[in-house]
Amino acid sequence: MQQFDPTVITHNLPAIGAGLATTLGTWVAGVAIGMLLGFAIALLQLFGGRWVRGTLRVYIEVLRGTPFLVQLFLLYYGGPSFGITLEPLTAGVLGLGLYGSAYFAEAFRSGFNSVPPGHLEAAACLGLTRWQAVLRIQLPQMLVLIVPALANLAIVLSKETAVLSIVTVPELTFVLTGIGSATFAFVETLLALCLCYLALVELASRAGLWAEARLARMMA
Repeated sequence: MQQFDPTVITHNLPAIGAGLATTLGTWVAGVAIGMLLGFAIALLQLFGGRWVRGTLRVYIEVLRGTPFLVQLFLLYYGGPSFGITLEPLTAGVLGLGLYGSAYFAEAFRSGFNSVPPGHLEAAACLGLTRWQAVLRIQLPQMLVLIVPALANLAIVLSKETAVLSIVTVPELTFVLTGIGSATFAFVETLLALCLCYLALVELASRAGLWAEARLARMMA
């Protein structure tokens, strides 16, 4: 029986550090793309025409109703059939951002709709245009309300980065499973993987709490 050997991790720290850096980079980039796209989609759902809203609803339902792994396979392996050839890292970041955008869009939309209509009516009485009311009244209130939801979605996307190893993105899961396969130290590598993802989740959770408290102070 093979003994637990932590030196497998310490001897491979440079490779693990590089994988962790790739995981952090893809996660941050994917969350940023997802938030920007989601915010734009939410605005179009609020102010777009019937056909625009219907098209975006289909987009959201398809992305939320299918596994991220299937979407990533279609983007990376199916893309060349339509003349779209992407590097693994590019496909991973783009896939993560598109997948997250559907969830962020729903969070933003529900946040906009949660602002009491009376606030917008009061803004109209003061002579503010629709966009001024959105920027000065609806947006600040909405952000305070949905920060916990946004932080939770960011946590979900941090764990979805593990799927990127399927398309050979050299992130943390890809590196550690490779080390485990080469050394047969699967317990050590999987334990290290769990601890790294727990640290990422804790980082996202604390960042969300900080943002929530900061926005609450600004609105007070």
